[in-house]
Amino acid sequence: MAKKRPQTKAKPQLIDGEIPVVGAREPCPCGSGRRYKACHGRAAAHAATELVQRPFEGLPGECDWVALRELVPAATAGLPLRGGLPEGVPSVTLATVLPMAWPALRRDDGSVLIGLQNDTASGDISRDLADTLLRALEAAPGTPVQGRRAPAEGPRLQDLLDPEGAFEPVVHSGFEFWVPDAENATPEVAASLERANAAAIPTVKLSGVDAAYWCQTPEKNHLRWVMPHPEEQLLDALARLHAAGRSSLGEGTRLVGSFRAHGLIVPVWDLPTGVTAEDVEKPAAEFAERLAAALAVEEPLTPEERRARGGLTNRQVTLS
Repeated sequence: MAKKRPQTKAKPQLIDGEIPVVGAREPCPCGSGRRYKACHGRAAAHAATELVQRPFEGLPGECDWVALRELVPAATAGLPLRGGLPEGVPSVTLATVLPMAWPALRRDDGSVLIGLQNDTASGDISRDLADTLLRALEAAPGTPVQGRRAPAEGPRLQDLLDPEGAFEPVVHSGFEFWVPDAENATPEVAASLERANAAAIPTVKLSGVDAAYWCQTPEKNHLRWVMPHPEEQLLDALARLHAAGRSSLGEGTRLVGSFRAHGLIVPVWDLPTGVTAEDVEKPAAEFAERLAAALAVEEPLTPEERRARGGLTNRQVTLS
């Protein structure tokens, strides 16, 4: 019996070599016969996942952008745009999260809310958020904006936001800012609000230093402080203070380590349960002065300081 000849499909006509995006397991549109993920999808996946280490670099308040992305449950901040707001858009506001995990929302009054803590489709959060912002500005009032992979050559937040504008986060105790008119919230949004409020960890932004956030947990409180200094220089300075017994924020407090988030280092202190955000305002300001002096030291670390540095870096983790 003659073998059945395999069926072949005509190759699609491509314009200027452009390969459309299809499902990973579908045949590649180039006509190679291989699945998309094993053919042109490889290059597309690489382009989509190449990680930008500091996506918020160059934005006013970079440290607070990192904090709102990784540390703060409920917060908002106004976003001034280059050239001002378009007609019909009274305001653009960044929010840590939005109801139903929407990437963005155009409210009935035309104002725009952008969610910061959503998963993004590429390795450049700034480009993804800029794409979401542009689509939100064009969305019909009263509609959410869904996520998508941003165009590879699209603008970034640094291109859309006013570089001279202030970035001033406001931390909220809950997510009531979602619903200006709570009585008319849909059942889905009301349920999402209830779940979000139940999960929110009480958080306060310190007023005396930049990008330091106190939070309360059942066992102990913490201070997490996003710092802009170069990593090696900062870790050396923290080690000098730690070895000298000058890294705490008062009695019962302890610098326990740090983590890396979006290219910046975030030292973390454990605080006794009774220590409030107000209690650490003055100690944090005094620590900032000690840290500035330690950052200016250029001599090599002593053996004791190297051991202190090793202890701090052994407890370091990375958040992309």
